[in-house]
Amino acid sequence: MERPVVTLGEAMLRLSPSGRSSLEQSDLWEVYVGGAEANFAAALARLGMHVQWVSKVVRNPLGRKVVGKIREHGVDVSKVIWTEEGRVGVFFAEPGPLPESWTILYDRKGSAMSLIDPEEVDWGCVRNARLVHLTGITPALSEGCLRVVERAISEAKESGALVSFDTNYRAKLWSASDASATLSRLLPGVDVLIASLRDVQALFGGGEDGAREAQQLHARFRAKVVVVTLGERGALAYDGDRVYQRDAYPTQVVDRIGRGDAFDAGFVYGYLTGDVEKGLLYGNALAALAQARPGDLPWFTEEEVQALIHGTIPGISR
Repeated sequence: MERPVVTLGEAMLRLSPSGRSSLEQSDLWEVYVGGAEANFAAALARLGMHVQWVSKVVRNPLGRKVVGKIREHGVDVSKVIWTEEGRVGVFFAEPGPLPESWTILYDRKGSAMSLIDPEEVDWGCVRNARLVHLTGITPALSEGCLRVVERAISEAKESGALVSFDTNYRAKLWSASDASATLSRLLPGVDVLIASLRDVQALFGGGEDGAREAQQLHARFRAKVVVVTLGERGALAYDGDRVYQRDAYPTQVVDRIGRGDAFDAGFVYGYLTGDVEKGLLYGNALAALAQARPGDLPWFTEEEVQALIHGTIPGISR
């Protein structure tokens, strides 16, 4: 079996009002499972890669629901740490009046993942990984989570695995100054650095020129590749030699939550099976498909990805 891609992080239950009602208004709720690393794992697994998701989850019906939904997408969940302590985190996602505007409320304090200790993790899976994917969300959850991320980077580098890292800044979890200080210590160990232009501006004082920001991040953290996502303008990458850029695919925005995680999965897939340009191609395609359906976890097929890339999606399929 091929060496897996391994990712570590928390997954939660998401509650959204039915339709486009507000949180206060709605009496009906739609329940989804989501979390940056879990979304990434599911998207990559749907492309046929062996992906392991590592987390700590409370052993109760809600925890089993979370893990079951992630497993449903083909993700290897055998390294999940089951516990009797803590809880499943919840977040509420309220759609705004515009497709891009959403309000997120977190209820995740005391979650099982936030109580994790590095000694609980089976680090053999990280040492056996082809690539380890991390995000800036996990170190914001607790001191234990920060130490897990630090250990994951160390174990990966010692074993020769690549490390990809999405800054994924969440202002409701920590301040920009705290995030910047912590990530500045973590990022010099990564191979693929992914950040939205908005994150670059918030964390590192960047400007509006994505190519310039990618080059500056490359010089600062010495990653093999720096990727800067540009929202509706697509994404670009810099590998130390040249800047690559790909436009976004136009799709209807049904649910924007999770599209950045799908982009990460697409980029990693393209990068591991090809090169930087293929990474951008697949990253943009997966992001477009992820936002076209409700929920955090992706529900596209490999055939849909190929059809979008090659421009063969039919108007009506009968």
